[in-house]
Amino acid sequence: MEKVTVAVAVGRAMAAAGAAHAFGVVGSGNFHMTNALINAGVEFTQTRHELGAALAADAYSRLTGRVAVVSVHQGGGYLNSLTGVLEAVKAHTGVVVVAGEVARGDLVSNFYLDQSQAAVAVGAVAIRVHVARDAIKDAAAAVHTAVARRMPVILSVPIDIQEELVEWDPALVPAAPEAAQAVPDATSIAKIVDLLVRADRPVIVGGRGAHHAKAALRELGAAAGALLVASGGGRGIFVGDEWALDVMGGFATDGAAALIKDADLLVVFGVALTKWTARGGELTDGQTIVQVDDRPEAFGLHRSVTLGVLGDSAPVAQMVTAAIRDRFPDGRAAYRTPEVHARVQAVRYWSDQNIEFIRTNGFIDPAELSIDLDRRLPLERVVIPDGGNVNAYGGSFLRVPDENGYVLSIASQSIGSGLAEGIGAAMARPDRLTVVATGDGSLLMNAVELDTAVRTHLGMLIVVFNDSAYGAEAHIFDSDPQKDAVRFPETDIAAIARGYGCEATTVRSLDDLAPLDAWLAGPRDHPFLIDAKIEGFASPLMAQKLH
Repeated sequence: MEKVTVAVAVGRAMAAAGAAHAFGVVGSGNFHMTNALINAGVEFTQTRHELGAALAADAYSRLTGRVAVVSVHQGGGYLNSLTGVLEAVKAHTGVVVVAGEVARGDLVSNFYLDQSQAAVAVGAVAIRVHVARDAIKDAAAAVHTAVARRMPVILSVPIDIQEELVEWDPALVPAAPEAAQAVPDATSIAKIVDLLVRADRPVIVGGRGAHHAKAALRELGAAAGALLVASGGGRGIFVGDEWALDVMGGFATDGAAALIKDADLLVVFGVALTKWTARGGELTDGQTIVQVDDRPEAFGLHRSVTLGVLGDSAPVAQMVTAAIRDRFPDGRAAYRTPEVHARVQAVRYWSDQNIEFIRTNGFIDPAELSIDLDRRLPLERVVIPDGGNVNAYGGSFLRVPDENGYVLSIASQSIGSGLAEGIGAAMARPDRLTVVATGDGSLLMNAVELDTAVRTHLGMLIVVFNDSAYGAEAHIFDSDPQKDAVRFPETDIAAIARGYGCEATTVRSLDDLAPLDAWLAGPRDHPFLIDAKIEGFASPLMAQKLH
């Protein structure tokens, strides 16, 4: 049997267990593990910062459903990745961070950090290789745990253990354990059916946790006479259904929010029901709510619910549909009236709303730009809105083709993640145009990853809504005499992007978009950045906070 170092065994075992792609920054502590992954057939993308690696892995895993690996050095290198790990924790994304760790007992090393405690602090699962003979088992367990628990896993491998020899055989890699599916009880199914057949205006909400159940949810909506709408994280799940609104919560149009608010029953599948989805409670307070989830800890975590049903979204929807069809073979009309149908068509998309644009000399209205881009860009796209004041423009104005066309990278409410998440998305879906919608503050936090996008020839579009400020805070503290603490001098972000090798243009009106049209018509083998100069606009989401 072949003898290899633990470092090599860890890389091979992770590949054999199902690791799909690796992102990272290589140092001495993870050098051999990273190369073992590469030699085992796992594609590796070298980012410029560990945070960028973690965020790219998050998007890649969300869009492919496969485990991406983040490879980092011990200590500070590992710590740099944790903001991205926190995003993956909040979004329930299964990624694995493989990190070197100081030698056993070397507590005075400059690299020393209690990596397991840091992992637990952000909500990740911590696995540490304590002895060489467990390295293959532990590496496989990291990948399998990320899949089973839909959580980031930190695999720390001390550098002295990495040098030890172990026997290698692919047969030594444990298979993934069989996962038992949560099966709903008959009483719960009967209760959902009873609530649905008594409801006059039911609405079914599909989240990212129900992507796999979209066909079953559409069938349920037709049987129950319910409108359909996606949560922010689930946006795209119901695209193409004539009874579906685009998105629930702060990103919804006012007309869509009114239809949801008028519902007399919400049945939510794989949805967290955060304050953003609830629009601060406006869409959920006083409602009868059924929450279907395969995690018992999800029930009532953010909102009080009338009924929590433990089970996978697809079989629950199928069982409820069958029971309703037994009683109403042709289905119920309920909320699906001709008048409501017309309203759904009129209010579902922001791009169809009557918006009065504000045209100021030297600045472009971000709504006007967003609507124009929505019509100009191919619909086969992946949209990644960054955090901050401007997130509603990319988050809601740019339509998506389906549930795999959207990565909402603000689960942890941290700005600055969009660019790196976009890199992961572009790697996961090279067949689509990746569109990152970000702000100047967000982009400049991680602008170094423009180098990664250029170096890997990613034809992604980066739209920077540049208001020379941390826009959310600028609006919230507009009347504060010390508001200049969140404002900046004007920055030529287009010039910065060109310095990295991107194609870029400054946009102050729609007439400035001609270079974009030329890029769209070309091979798109490098990024294009739009530096859109906007003047202190509050996005629709921010406007809700201000009134």
